[in-house]
Amino acid sequence: VQLQAFGGGLVQAGGSLRLSCAASGRTISNYGMGWFRQAPGKEREFVAAISWNAGSILYADSVKGRFTISRDNAKNIGYLQMSSLKPEDTAAYYCVVSVRTAMTKYAHDYRYWGQGTLVTVSS
Repeated sequence: VQLQAFGGGLVQAGGSLRLSCAASGRTISNYGMGWFRQAPGKEREFVAAISWNAGSILYADSVKGRFTISRDNAKNIGYLQMSSLKPEDTAAYYCVVSVRTAMTKYAHDYRYWGQGTLVTVSS
């Protein structure tokens, strides 16, 4: 599975962005997927995850109520809608796909990682 994340950019605090993650090579409709981020000088952290059928969703406390994860299995694409962005949301965002149907917040559960897409939130 190859993952291509896009949609990052520069936005002012309070603004919105939608990240997309396009998968190729095989269908990801049977697998959990998620997003992680890593800010400069900081450790990678979990952002959000969604199960194969969107029946289960999990968010980091820091983004709960502001970010929405979703997926379109017919198109083999995942999304992360980010609203009310804050400067502390500035990071490279990575989409990930597991080999299990369930979603998880643990990085080691994800086999496939896309390249990061950079989100910069100015104050």
